[in-house]
Amino acid sequence: MATWADLVRPILLLLLLLPASAFYLPGSYMHTYSTGDKISVKVNSLTSIETELPFSYYSLPYCLPDEGIKKSAENLGELLMGDQIDNSPYRFKVNVNESLYLCTTNPLSEHDVKLLKQRTRDLYQVNMILDNLPAMRYTQQKGGVVIQWTGFPVGFTPSGGSEDYIINHLKFKVLVHEYEGSGVEIIGTGEEGLGVISEAEKKKANGYEIVGFEVVPCSVKRDLEVVSKLNKYDKIDPVGCPLELEKSQIIREGEKVSFTYEVEFVPSDVRWPSRWDAYLKMEGARVHWFSILNSLMVIFFLAGIVFVIFLRTVRRDLTRYEELDKEAQAQMNEELSGWKLVVGDVFREPACPKLLCVMVGDGIQILGMAAVTIIFAAFGFMSPASRGMLLTGMIILYLFLGIAAGYVGVRLWRTIKGTSEGWRSLSWSISCFFPGIVFAILTILNFILWGSKSTGAIPISTYFVLILLWFCVSVPLTLLGGFFGTRAEEITYPVRTNQIPREIPARKYPSWLLVLGAGTLPFGTLFIELFFILSSIWLGRFYYVFGFLLVVLFLLVTVCAEVSVVLTYMHLCVEDWRWWWKAFFASGSVALYVFLYSINYLVFDLRSLSGPVSAILYLGYSLVMAFAIMLSTGTIGFLMSFYFVHYLFSSVKID
Repeated sequence: MATWADLVRPILLLLLLLPASAFYLPGSYMHTYSTGDKISVKVNSLTSIETELPFSYYSLPYCLPDEGIKKSAENLGELLMGDQIDNSPYRFKVNVNESLYLCTTNPLSEHDVKLLKQRTRDLYQVNMILDNLPAMRYTQQKGGVVIQWTGFPVGFTPSGGSEDYIINHLKFKVLVHEYEGSGVEIIGTGEEGLGVISEAEKKKANGYEIVGFEVVPCSVKRDLEVVSKLNKYDKIDPVGCPLELEKSQIIREGEKVSFTYEVEFVPSDVRWPSRWDAYLKMEGARVHWFSILNSLMVIFFLAGIVFVIFLRTVRRDLTRYEELDKEAQAQMNEELSGWKLVVGDVFREPACPKLLCVMVGDGIQILGMAAVTIIFAAFGFMSPASRGMLLTGMIILYLFLGIAAGYVGVRLWRTIKGTSEGWRSLSWSISCFFPGIVFAILTILNFILWGSKSTGAIPISTYFVLILLWFCVSVPLTLLGGFFGTRAEEITYPVRTNQIPREIPARKYPSWLLVLGAGTLPFGTLFIELFFILSSIWLGRFYYVFGFLLVVLFLLVTVCAEVSVVLTYMHLCVEDWRWWWKAFFASGSVALYVFLYSINYLVFDLRSLSGPVSAILYLGYSLVMAFAIMLSTGTIGFLMSFYFVHYLFSSVKID
């Protein structure tokens, strides 16, 4: 269960950074070890790109630690992501190379065999952690291409074979770097907690740092008569991997499986601050830059259109209008065309004004959360070394940004209605609309995960923590923001609204087709980065190119604003004064293409995803993501269009 210390950890981190003169922030704070020091390996949930359902490591018949299974401290983000970090019986001694025996299981039961075969066929990976570094595995493909993986498979099935074999022998390679204390302050944010190393402690910290953790898995069939005489951690002879199938341990009912491991410590020139570089190698840099340049071309094209609208059309008409005398203005009013004809209707109350205010308020909250999170991540404050920190930080930011959501939503409500009446109800709706929908979707998915006995299921205790945070933090702050919105300076319309609505001319094609089509331009700036994000989520890869993501976010905001302004102006030019919702969905419709792209990614890139449960989970999470994108991008477009329309008609002097 997440504790309050886990939730306020990012805030404490910010406070600790203030007095620091120099610091390094990669993840957990540095440990140094002396030769012979005992270090333990931890195990995380079993994961697979085939099913996307994580399971506990000890759900399979692996060796148990002598002291029993003990869970490591989990923060809120780890719980929501399905991480379950436990201790393990794997023990190393620093700089001591050895080959050890662990245990031999009881004869495999029918249930054990079925489970092991299922996990093997579904390509489940065992994830291990040493000094906060995941175990890394290298495999060589045809053509000499080396592929890097985290974790190792539960077992393997030879091509064309019908039998499955279990991985029961691990060859570990631990890379160590000899460290001497320096004058650099190091601040920890990982599972070991926050802490600053003092100069006195640094002098004592000389020793060896763990800078790499690699594993080579193999399957070995042991002689039961020999291993029956061994005790845990007794030395055995090293094994060369891989072995022939005849010497591998088959998964079969009645078989006893012996688990063993080897460990080798190798000196390395890699320093501790750079030890995560091997995991965070950026692939496809050229693709990122191509996407950014393509987006810049779209921005300049749209900026040119906006420039023409403002300087050559709008300003020219307004200057010409203001230079005429009153009689000529009256005559010109009768000859008005285009956007000038809707001057008495352009600020008419839109349909479903409360829903619009709620969606804009929630959009501000989501957009603010995304922007601040990406900025912090781009500066290295939310490294993958700090498991769960990214998601925990996002939740905390979302909760506290409720004050901005309430303020913007209530102020827009006052502008539309001309009164603050009903602001409490509106603030409650803002605080419950998006979280309520997400909570409902996640609850349905959670029942599915519970039914599958997956560690991805949110514990009931975490549900209560989330509800507590929702109603004790987010709701009060949203109400407080709404109160500030009632006290803020009122936004007045520059023109009066006619009592009788002006008839909108019939159009050959529905205007909503143009609105939906407008979403393709923002999607063009987003889809390359979306591919990398989806790959990191569903294919188990690390995503750490937050610098690119920050640039893409800036481009996306710019394109959404420009697209919405152009579409709003086009609608006003054809005397369509119902621009409010169209301005919102002109940029918000990008979410439709994001969801369609997610389906495309499921069909063509996740072809191995097996079973309806995995597909339902994928589509459920994709729906939440698309809904959040719709609210945030729609809010950008609406607010920019509102400013544009207000600025445009504030220069019109019509009685």
